[in-house]
Amino acid sequence: MKLPLTHIWLPATNRSQQLMVVLHGLGDSARGFLWLQDALEIDSIDYLLLNAPEPYYSGYRWYDIGEDPLTGIVRSRNILSEVFAALSREGYSPDKTFLLGFSQGCLMTLEFGARHADRLAAYVGISGYSINPEELLRDLNPKVNHGDWLITHGTEDEILPVEVTRSQIQVLRNGGFKIDYREYLKTHTLDLDRELPDIRSWIANRTERD
Repeated sequence: MKLPLTHIWLPATNRSQQLMVVLHGLGDSARGFLWLQDALEIDSIDYLLLNAPEPYYSGYRWYDIGEDPLTGIVRSRNILSEVFAALSREGYSPDKTFLLGFSQGCLMTLEFGARHADRLAAYVGISGYSINPEELLRDLNPKVNHGDWLITHGTEDEILPVEVTRSQIQVLRNGGFKIDYREYLKTHTLDLDRELPDIRSWIANRTERD
């Protein structure tokens, strides 16, 4: 499959038309989530692990965290639109496609997913934030706002303070954005003992099994 981003493809154990698109965090790469398919233990989903478009040290980034992050965010949103158009042409319908992101990938899940023309099966954002929640509410596509959003964050996050993300999510929810928001006693990481099982169960409830 030809995509505008380098990537790793992990097919499901069982023949599948369901797909999980995974967006990594700052300085990471697709290889950083090779473990996710086995960890989620859902054998009916293919996985597409994307590399962000811009090199950053030994990995990649979705946008520059410096003076003008919005330029990179808009560019990455446009590239993700191309990715999802290509996936649709390959037979992966939006309603069977999941989007999961960590940190910068969480922000891109929100910034892209909330505006995308098609409603996806579900959206998971881990340890991220919104660049501008008020603007996101104005741009929110009502077709995607059906309660299939899970956002998680750590109360001990040393990179993105929980108070910031918590207040942004509250703005989004007060504005009518249906988000399931959960906090965990963790740093800027994915908690394998409590958070991961919750994510696994949440996704499994939204999958189609043969």
